[in-house]
Amino acid sequence: MNLNCSLWQDNSMSVKHFAFAKFSEVTEQCFLLFTLILLMFLASLTGNALIAIAIWTNPALHTPMYFFLANLSLLEIGYTCSVIPKMLQSLVSEARGISREGCATQMFFFTLFAISECCLLAAMAFDRYTAICSPLHYATRMSRGVCVHLAMISWGVGCIVGLGQTNYIFSLDFCGPCEIDHFFCDLPPILALACGDTSHNEVAVFVVAILCISSPFLLIIASYGRILAAVLIMPSPEGRRKALSTCSSHLLVVTLFYGSGSVTYLRPKASHSPGVDKLLALFYTVVTSMLNPIIYSLRNKEVKTALRRTLEEVNS
Repeated sequence: MNLNCSLWQDNSMSVKHFAFAKFSEVTEQCFLLFTLILLMFLASLTGNALIAIAIWTNPALHTPMYFFLANLSLLEIGYTCSVIPKMLQSLVSEARGISREGCATQMFFFTLFAISECCLLAAMAFDRYTAICSPLHYATRMSRGVCVHLAMISWGVGCIVGLGQTNYIFSLDFCGPCEIDHFFCDLPPILALACGDTSHNEVAVFVVAILCISSPFLLIIASYGRILAAVLIMPSPEGRRKALSTCSSHLLVVTLFYGSGSVTYLRPKASHSPGVDKLLALFYTVVTSMLNPIIYSLRNKEVKTALRRTLEEVNS
């Protein structure tokens, strides 16, 4: 559907409002997708909120690993809340418009939570590396102060990158079209609407994506490389099993998050297509956030016990 952008331009002819593309002209398809995304959204919010509450209210889980897990749950809540509500509205309503300021705000928070999660996953890998490879020094190297600082750095990097990227993108002029061929204000589809040659802007965004996605990922790979080397020389099969068990949940979450993120932001522009990008967006904004609480609760007896107690207290 072609929108009349002249209605949404000011005197400088710069677009001040955008509109998200309609998913389908078939009402039944939109309603089905709305129902599925809403159910996954509610499941994600409930699961992540329960894990965060269970950790904060259970003294037995006041350890570095669970401190980072609680932060991860908070990031997932913010991550989905910055995108999904507007996505749901666009699926079942003709009010699919969003102001330039609203779009910039959504992009900032989405980038903040996404980049913070990249950094936090690296901090979690470092925690597992220290626990397995330097157990005698674990208490001092991963003290409460160190954990708080690592979490603050993760959130701080996300905030800085979010502010920088959003300001960089929205300092450009948008002359039309004004229809965003996506579910939310992500970087590539917004940059595609900018006036003139944006090749330099695309390169800059790509470089930032490489630094913010690849750098933490390399730290994670290095940490697990050292962990694997330490596990292989452990004399006890039980010790090897326990060490691998504590890392398996985190590795699965890293694979889901970095896999979808890398395919979305690090593949060549020529291979991008709106349909594939939308499916990937649904996966990394909805599916992974819903799966993370399931992965950690199924693989961790302490989390399952804490969740059971939290649910019992809520029901009592």
